[in-house]
Amino acid sequence: MSDEQQKQIQIKAKDEVLEGRYANVAQINHTKEEFVVDFMNIFPPQGTLNSRIIMSPGHMKRMIRAMQENVQKYEQKFGVIKESDEPDTVYGFPVK
Repeated sequence: MSDEQQKQIQIKAKDEVLEGRYANVAQINHTKEEFVVDFMNIFPPQGTLNSRIIMSPGHMKRMIRAMQENVQKYEQKFGVIKESDEPDTVYGFPVK
């Protein structure tokens, strides 16, 4: 193995982070310099912001590609994912 292959990065994580959080809504905003992705759990009449991830446009593009590749791998292993229908409500309010 080369020196590059032997290098490792040790990642520390608190137990509550490792537990993960459920999100049924994601909101994405951006400026020229960054993307902001808010993951939320909305159950009307309230919701919680579970995580906010801020990344550069270049990293966002790589993240999208990695997610697409992983969805393809998942579908090859488990079958095609049926995309959910759009909800009849948005944050508990009827869609017009």
